Amino acid sequence: MYSLKNDLLEVNIKPKGAELCNITSAKHKTEFMWQANPEFWGSHAPNLFPIIGCMKDDTYIYNDKTYHMPKHGFARHNDNFSIKNQSDSSITFSLVSNEELYTYYPFLFEFEITYTLSKNILTITHKVTNLDDKALYFSLGGHPAFNCPLSKDENYTDYFLEFEQPENSQSHLLNMTNGLLTDTTKPAFTAGNRIQLRPDLFNEDALVFKDLKSRIVSLKHKTKGKILTVNFEDFKHLGIWAKPNAPYVCIEPWLGFADNETTDQKLETKEEVLKLDAGSTFNASYSIEIDQNHLL
Repeated sequence: MYSLKNDLLEVNIKPKGAELCNITSAKHKTEFMWQANPEFWGSHAPNLFPIIGCMKDDTYIYNDKTYHMPKHGFARHNDNFSIKNQSDSSITFSLVSNEELYTYYPFLFEFEITYTLSKNILTITHKVTNLDDKALYFSLGGHPAFNCPLSKDENYTDYFLEFEQPENSQSHLLNMTNGLLTDTTKPAFTAGNRIQLRPDLFNEDALVFKDLKSRIVSLKHKTKGKILTVNFEDFKHLGIWAKPNAPYVCIEPWLGFADNETTDQKLETKEEVLKLDAGSTFNASYSIEIDQNHLL
């Protein structure tokens, strides 16, 4: 584990997958991150690169050749991240293309993830560098899971997600068999800017939003107020997910999403795929702010 600490929070990251594991209050030792109970879901906050979700048949086509790609890409659970920079308040992990990864993903790249702790805010910055002499195609995203409820005397239904703006965006449904996006949508907001959490909310898998107006969402308790806030200014899309009846909620900033059922499987034409020119870099950050009232 690698740790970042200050007077308010302690943050732990494991080198495998450069995965965030803990955000804990320094004073009360309250744990805000889901602790990967395998009974429900055995991860904390996977880093999603170079795809999000599923590709059709776990494959894609590039330059008329077919490649295999696991769900959410190969960065999560990857043992090849190294430490590039480290200070008292920040740490940067780096994953560089290698011969094995090239069989999944025929591009030369460096993928960096930097965690920076400042007071009660943890910022997660992603940097993609194209080391190749051709354009690089990718998606990326976060998958942080937060304990919900925070204490044993609370219920899941005591909590809701509140967005910064009134929303009329609908959730795009996933095919429950293959994980691909369908063209079917359904309402998700129980009020103008709220999604009420309930145990059956994710019976049809994740809520996938392509066109939110908001770039800030808070996890709130009905009487205790705001718990934490995710600011995803650099991300166009958002996923909300948990296993049904599980005591956590994932708030997932995304740039991209799963293949549509109608995909032609060509990487260059994948919906919302990012294109990075040779020699160029791309940066995108989101932050997790723990409310001060739960730290003092």
